[in-house]
Order: sequence, then structure tokens, then C-alpha cells
Amino acid sequence: MKRIAILGSTGSIGTQALNVIRRHPDRFSVEVLCAGHNADLLIAQALEFDPNAVAIADESQYPKVQEALAPHDIKVFAGQSSIIDLMSMESIDLVLAAIVGFAGLRPTLAAIEHHKPVALANKETMVVAGAIVTEAALRHRVPILPVDSEHSAIFQSLVGEGARWQDDEGRWHTTVDKILLTASGGAFRGRSREQLQQASLADALKHPNWSMGRKVTIDSATLMNKGLEVIEARWLFDVPADKIQVLVHPQSVVHSMVQYIDGSIKAQLGVPTMETPIQYSFSFPERLESHLPRLDFVRYPQLTFEAPDTDTFRCLPLAYEADRQGGNMPCIMNAANEVAVQQFIEGRISFLQIADFVERQMQQAPFIKNPSLDDLFHTDADLRQRLA
Repeated sequence: MKRIAILGSTGSIGTQALNVIRRHPDRFSVEVLCAGHNADLLIAQALEFDPNAVAIADESQYPKVQEALAPHDIKVFAGQSSIIDLMSMESIDLVLAAIVGFAGLRPTLAAIEHHKPVALANKETMVVAGAIVTEAALRHRVPILPVDSEHSAIFQSLVGEGARWQDDEGRWHTTVDKILLTASGGAFRGRSREQLQQASLADALKHPNWSMGRKVTIDSATLMNKGLEVIEARWLFDVPADKIQVLVHPQSVVHSMVQYIDGSIKAQLGVPTMETPIQYSFSFPERLESHLPRLDFVRYPQLTFEAPDTDTFRCLPLAYEADRQGGNMPCIMNAANEVAVQQFIEGRISFLQIADFVERQMQQAPFIKNPSLDDLFHTDADLRQRLA
């Protein structure tokens, strides 16, 4: 029995993770549930799964959660710091890091520092602090198991492969030639800049294949989500960004691929559902039975691939540029994007202005070549405060 802490239990990933646990109650149990603001759903989850503890980041919701769970011997905590503190619980066997955005960084690092394996569904953690997070994972000998469908596909394609060796001159070599990172293209694939002048929030949220939260769905529409995934893959798999090629694959059947130095390509395919990569991260190195729909190739007589339109969807090249500059630039880019997406949601900027907004902050914010963790938190806080 693997006891799991779910950070972000009321979000899209968290609720699908609980579906996985429902299907395998003999293999997984819920030890901790953490949520941001959705007290009602957190209470319902706690009553069903009977965790040891729950935490809600929104402290104003604490009395409601406490009152509902008091008769059930479930410990209740509130505030961001309590989520970090809970990572020290010895009873936790695996942490699912599914808090959206920069807010997921501190709890993920806390889990690593307490020697908890992490199933990572928060790409911003690696985007903002990939060097720090990977160093901490190596130092504490903690595995980071990718949950994003693309990174899970890469991980599965690397199992048994990806050998590295050092030559007589100390140079490192690998059998990986490049990573082929697939993208659905989002809600606006094929649209021109002219067609996107009046793009609405409702339109941006109509993802053709995936059911996700608003932030990631809008990021998918701008291709920023794919840019974040490029940087995440660069750290997770120790492959430079210039060896990560984005391919738009509208069917969302090939979740990503790895090309090796002999020209061979390995891919992971399946129906578009996040429950498969979530389950794999929970059960690795085993595969467990699933009753999810199977991929029927007859329904997909054509699998197509095309280059992304980086002239229209400029967030993707901005992400490559942020990674090229390094330092705190990915942190600047990520914070600016989170602010821009929220402004788009509120109707304060247009869809096309998201990329303009991000680019402007990347040009103006103070650059730090070798940031500490405190530098990254200050970079994020200063930018958000300045743009509030």
C-alpha cells in the first residue's frame, strides 16, 4: 500500500489522481489532501478517502473545513506554510505535486528535502528552479516521476535506454539524439494573427482534446504550455533545449517521442487522458491494469504532424529564449505569463497581448545570472507586485 499526499487535490490533476486511487484501493491510499480555495470539494474528498490530514491554503476557509471534518478524526490545517510543514510526515510514501503555477515550488522542494518521491505535475517548478530542484533531488536521492502526458511519454520511451558515458577526455555522451515533444496546437491551431484579434476567453478555453484547468488551457492556446514543457524536459531529462523539437500533433495520440543516435524513434501512444500517466507515476516501475478506453487505430486512420506557427504563437520562441539566457529569466517569463493570463481572464488584455506582455517583462525585469532560491522568490514577488 502506497500512501499518497496530493497537493492540489481539487484541481484537474488532483481529481483524476483520486480516480486512479478509487480503481486501486488495494495499492494506494490517501494520506494527505491539500487544496487552495475549494473547501466544499476538499471536504467531500476527505469524507470519501479518510486521509490522515488535510490542508487548505485559504485560511478564511479553515473554520468551514474544520467544522465539517471534526467528527471524523481528520487533522485540519490552513495556510501555505502548513502544506510545506505536512511534507515532513513520515507516513507519506509519495507526493503528487499538482499545485498550479509558481505556488507549487516550495511544497515540492519541501517534499524532496524530506526524502519523499515526487510525482511532478507542476511544470513551473522545473521552469523556474530546474537547477535547484534537480540538484536537491540528486542530493537527497529522491526520484522525480513526470506526470505531464508528454514528459511521462518521454520517460516511458527512455526506460531501458538513454545510456550516458564519459570518454577519455571527460566529455559526456548519450544515446539520445533528440526529444520530439508533441503539442495538440490548442484551441487556435491554424488561426492567423488577424483571426485572433478578437479571440475571446470562451474560445481559448475550448481545447479540442484535453479537459484541463483554465490556466493550462489558455497556456495551451498560446503555446506557452509547450514552451514551459520544453524547459521542464530540459531539466528532467538532461537534454539541452536545442535538442528538443516541438511537433504539432492535432490528434493527441502520440504523446511524445525520443530519437536515438542510430535513428530509431520510440514513442508512447494512447488515448488523451491524464489518468494513464498519473497511474504510471504512482505504480512505477510496475504497470497496473486500467479500464480506461483503449486506443483504436481504426478511429485514427491518419496521425499528422506539423511545425508550430511561432510567428503567430510567439510564447513558444520566448520560452526557448528564456532558457537560452538562463539565470532568473525563466522565472521572469513564468511570472509574467501567470499575470498576463490572469489579466486575459479578467478581460484587461487581449489574447495576442499575452505574448507582448511577457516579452516586455523579459526585456525590463532585472536579470540575475546565477540566482539563489531567495533570488527567484524575490524576482517572482517583485514582478507580481510591480504589475498588480
